[in-house]
Amino acid sequence: MPDSAGILPLPLFSSSLKRDTSRPVMLIGFQHQGNLGLGYLASTLREHGYSVLTCDFEAETSEIIESARQSKPMIVGFSLIFQFYIRKFDALMQALRAAGVDCHFTIGGHFPSLSHEETLRMLPELDSVVRFEGEMTLLELADVIGTGRDWHDLQGIAYRGTTGVVTNPMRSLVDDLDSLPYPERNFEPEKALGRKALPLLASRGCARTCSFCSIQTFYRTAPGKIVRTRKPAKVIEEMQAMHEERGISIFLFQDDDFPLFGPVWRRWAYDFVDCMHRSGLAQRVIWKINCRADAVEPEIFTAMRDAGLYLVYMGLESGNEEGLKTLHKQVSVEQNIRAVEMLKQVGLLFEFGFMMFDPGSTLESIKQNLRFLRTILNDGCAAAVFCRMLPYDGTPIKDELERAGRLLGDVCAPSYDFLDPRVSKMYNSLSQIVDVWGWIHGYRALSPQLNWAWNEVAIMERLYPGIDGLEEYRRRLAAVTKKSNDVLFSVMDNLLEVAEFDAAERWDNARLDALRREFLEELLRERDAFVEHNQSTMLRVLRAQPVQEAASA
Repeated sequence: MPDSAGILPLPLFSSSLKRDTSRPVMLIGFQHQGNLGLGYLASTLREHGYSVLTCDFEAETSEIIESARQSKPMIVGFSLIFQFYIRKFDALMQALRAAGVDCHFTIGGHFPSLSHEETLRMLPELDSVVRFEGEMTLLELADVIGTGRDWHDLQGIAYRGTTGVVTNPMRSLVDDLDSLPYPERNFEPEKALGRKALPLLASRGCARTCSFCSIQTFYRTAPGKIVRTRKPAKVIEEMQAMHEERGISIFLFQDDDFPLFGPVWRRWAYDFVDCMHRSGLAQRVIWKINCRADAVEPEIFTAMRDAGLYLVYMGLESGNEEGLKTLHKQVSVEQNIRAVEMLKQVGLLFEFGFMMFDPGSTLESIKQNLRFLRTILNDGCAAAVFCRMLPYDGTPIKDELERAGRLLGDVCAPSYDFLDPRVSKMYNSLSQIVDVWGWIHGYRALSPQLNWAWNEVAIMERLYPGIDGLEEYRRRLAAVTKKSNDVLFSVMDNLLEVAEFDAAERWDNARLDALRREFLEELLRERDAFVEHNQSTMLRVLRAQPVQEAASA
């Protein structure tokens, strides 16, 4: 127990040392969709007696400043997920300093861990960088700062020294994930049709080596086992607690690659399925995973479906062999198509990531990508989404582009040139004609809203027995989804003709925006009418839930 000054014994390092928990630690990061990284940091600190104040980076700066003034933290820790926001983090830090917040500033995340020197250069108000998995490093940093000891020799940090950046020895990755307390989730659950959803993790790390992804570099740079899984029973215990205490019935696994690939992880997945059935959760909740196409097999996915799996996200990334090679996906186009078909056959919803453009793109590879998307989406089962590959810091492809003299832009907006100027012409024309933030990207865009409607279909199918007219609604939703996809594909066809044969452009932004609005109105009209028609059924099902779930619904 702490004494009157908030001092705790320090068993983690030495029983003769003291831990001063009288001042809180403030954590700032993106909270949209739930930040489990901050959650694990907060719960670890709390487990050792500290109070923690977590702030949403997207809150008003004045609110964050006022919270810091009132709480007087010993440390402000920042969580930088996307390097594109580094200048906004700099502005917030400067505003906090100008307001008199003079405590220790530290930061963590993929970019700060892999590019700590650049981070310290671009964020002058920082005192330190916590590199890689930060639970134990941040705890130790709080311990030494709270008791007035020197922090500069701590394992796992970097800071500015008198002659340059000092990079201390790295701390090993957490070996036993079940030794960590459940992450703190002080954010609101996502909601869908009266149901609540929250994220969780069954594992950390990724064994794959995609050239465009900093995740694999992150876990390979620090010492320790790259991929670590929790015990299935422990994951189920956490799900059970979330279900009973907060009424969560939709679980969103945020594992970079859900444990499925290979015999060891396949056994883990079957154990997890067994635990789901024994706990009774398989009949009461549904869940979503991220995985690769080469992990999709009918037997295990049928078993997971029967245990509540309803949505599978796959990073398909490319529909041509050269693109897959450039991105080092180590899968084939055939495997990607086979995975999609198998998910459809076993009745699972799927979403996907796709890079229409990459550093090796040619007009022919773009044509192949379009043929691929038409193949997997020809039935209107999902909305078309695609993007241009971005060269993140810490990725092999960024380093390769830099060596080749093709890396353009800066840290906040990295880019590259295409080898074929016709591809550049096509990409620039696409950016001018299609409002990608209105059609493809962003939560209010058409494609994400179509895919959200498909998500609702799966939720109704699994959690609302007795829904009337679901198959007819599915047919109508597929029709509007297919119309949207066909327009996007037609635009791409035309721009290919323009780039290759100097043909006339048949599309413009105004015409496309009018179609986008038309499709969106049709979607909302069909969706709202269907939900209204089944509202009484859904309310009846909700009221029939166990007391603890209904009370928090």
